[in-house]
Amino acid sequence: MKSIAVYCGSSTGINGVYKEEAELLGRLLTRNNIKVIYGGGKVGLMGVLANAVLDAGGHITGVIPGFLQTKEVAHDGLSEMVCVDTMHERKALINEMSDGAITLAGGFGTMDELFEMLTWGQLGLHQKPVGLVNTNGYFSHILNAIQKMVEEGFLKEINKEMALVGENAEDLLLQMENYQAPSVPKWITKEV
Repeated sequence: MKSIAVYCGSSTGINGVYKEEAELLGRLLTRNNIKVIYGGGKVGLMGVLANAVLDAGGHITGVIPGFLQTKEVAHDGLSEMVCVDTMHERKALINEMSDGAITLAGGFGTMDELFEMLTWGQLGLHQKPVGLVNTNGYFSHILNAIQKMVEEGFLKEINKEMALVGENAEDLLLQMENYQAPSVPKWITKEV
């Protein structure tokens, strides 16, 4: 993998472990010569990640819609910044520019990005690894909900397994490097 999208919050959260994980991830990706593509903000975990990549001498590209440049306070020290018109363009371009995606703690926007990447993989629109770092058990309830989707017949086990989970960034990156996308992108079954 030459580039990875990172989705994370525009807040740092209450517990400092999320900030620490964002810093570790930024340094880890740089150490592995992986370019980072992210939402372009300088606040919250986004800013922590960007600064960690830059401080380590890495390459980071921000993709931000014009209307969010002031709300998310666009980072002005990035390797590259791309301004787009809409959130849809932002997500599509980040996907195009990346070989995989890592999700850290965040809110609705972060979850939207995570689930859109998983859905696109389920539909066969990409075969990229998509994972999340379960720092401090942050994603445990979501992972339980995903398991419930399988148990209730709304999601296939093979599609659930597309969501890679690491307790830390190093563990997740190793899983991503060894990822094999499901060979059958079919996800809808008709029952007669």
